[in-house]
Amino acid sequence: MADIPVYLTAGFLDGGKTDFINGILQDGFARKDRTLLICCEEGEEDYEKAALDNVTVVRVENEADLTCSQMKAWEKQYRPKQVLIEFNGMWQMERLYREVLPANWVLYQVMTFVAAATFEVYVKNMGQLMMEKITNADMLVFNRCTPALRDALRKRNLRMVNRRADIYFEMEDGTSEDYLTGDECPFDLREDPLEIPDDDFGVWYVDVMDHPERYDGKTVHMKLMMCHSKKYPGIHCPGRFAMVCCQNDVQFLGLIAKGDDLDRYENRDWIEVTVKMAVEDHEAYKGKGPVMHVLTVAPCEKPAQEVVNF
Repeated sequence: MADIPVYLTAGFLDGGKTDFINGILQDGFARKDRTLLICCEEGEEDYEKAALDNVTVVRVENEADLTCSQMKAWEKQYRPKQVLIEFNGMWQMERLYREVLPANWVLYQVMTFVAAATFEVYVKNMGQLMMEKITNADMLVFNRCTPALRDALRKRNLRMVNRRADIYFEMEDGTSEDYLTGDECPFDLREDPLEIPDDDFGVWYVDVMDHPERYDGKTVHMKLMMCHSKKYPGIHCPGRFAMVCCQNDVQFLGLIAKGDDLDRYENRDWIEVTVKMAVEDHEAYKGKGPVMHVLTVAPCEKPAQEVVNF
């Protein structure tokens, strides 16, 4: 059975989901192949009829009616090559993932749209529902932003909530801005020690290499794979293997480490370390770079996912 790509738009009323769908329909996204558009929410906007020539729209009013058997029936009836879902902001996304999507319906992208002026209200009153939409997003768009709303949202540092998503502001004057300015830190530096989750080592490695001064003097705790440098004898450089772009492009990302007990471990041993970060000159960096001064080290179990992504 052929896989069917699914594109999910999420968010609350007036967030801009329907406008976005109309845009991709008019740009020809859905005209190349038969498309099933599942509408789970009736807003003020409607779909452009002129753009629906190769699109079948089905509407679901009740969450209980959105079932795996119903989706399989639509697949048999309409034979879609791709599926768009305008999801109801009041419905739980976890149920959709776990119970509703057929096995051959592959979720390609989650796009969340938020009316900037209502974000704080929804977070305050429906925090779990709102944050679910944020944390699952591959793309996050805040619509109808004013400069004040934009600045307030940047202060929230939503990168702490979702380090994966592309985040954009659509301003009231029609311009667009990237959420990132280049100054954001993907971790909460108030933590002591700073915990680096197993899956986020790649994110941390990029940030500490780009901004070593940001972590200077910070205590950091994480799991690493031991590595003793061949190029620089006597130098320890534990780190992690990371998939940079594909399975054929796996690289080892290591950092210079100093500590008395590191010689006890063999290459590829898994260790759990607490380190004090510093910025120092080292020939491996051809100048200044991040150096880990190991405070504690102990053997540990390898992470569930040995190879990290970015």
